[in-house]
Amino acid sequence: MRKYFIAGNWKMHKTASEAVALATELVKELKGGPNKYMIAPSFTALDAVSKVVKGTNILLGAQNMSTDEQGAHTGEVSVLQLKDLGVQVVILGHSERRHIYKEDDAMINKKVKLALSHGLEVVLCVGELLEERESGKAEKVCEEQTRKGLAGVSAADLKKVTIAYEPVWAIGTGKTATPEDADAIHAFIRKVIADMYGKAAADEMIIQYGGSMKAENAAALLAKENIDGGLIGGAALKADTFKPIALCK
Repeated sequence: MRKYFIAGNWKMHKTASEAVALATELVKELKGGPNKYMIAPSFTALDAVSKVVKGTNILLGAQNMSTDEQGAHTGEVSVLQLKDLGVQVVILGHSERRHIYKEDDAMINKKVKLALSHGLEVVLCVGELLEERESGKAEKVCEEQTRKGLAGVSAADLKKVTIAYEPVWAIGTGKTATPEDADAIHAFIRKVIADMYGKAAADEMIIQYGGSMKAENAAALLAKENIDGGLIGGAALKADTFKPIALCK
């Protein structure tokens, strides 16, 4: 039985003190909660938030990391630096990284393998643009991003990977894929994993939904067979909007 994984991606919001305040509230509200939890503050707040969540049931996530362990990479943050701060999970391949900052599948795959080699869990994001969906290419895009993102990842390391399906047209727009549409893509991604790693691995794979999940639609989405949690953006920025999603059973 797969366990829901509810993750908050705070994006470029919250100063360190604001992040600490929210993390402190979430630690209190989610103590003993039924699901797996993660919050991913901005890099500048990771150190402060790590002290708040240490030893709790909330994992510390980072929103990105460099392709390289260290070196002359101005403005980048390395896996070694993240681990030093207590980061346990890293979000890679987010649509904003792909489409605004032009990260391609090869770059994302390099990051995935580096993170896994250092024992971090990975949330690998995949998803199609509106024009890709409207032209019938949603499955093709998701399959390509999944296969290329996981290229060279062993079956053992796959156990540390979560996939987040994020229809790009539903991020920050208030639009949401219907539960049926979302579940269909999740089921398709699971089929791709089965082809790559076998049915048992596919059955175990946690696939989150990452397109404007909020308290109003979370229960309907999470009720679907192949939707195993959420990568939450806007609704993760306040405890009173994140908690109803986080406590779904």
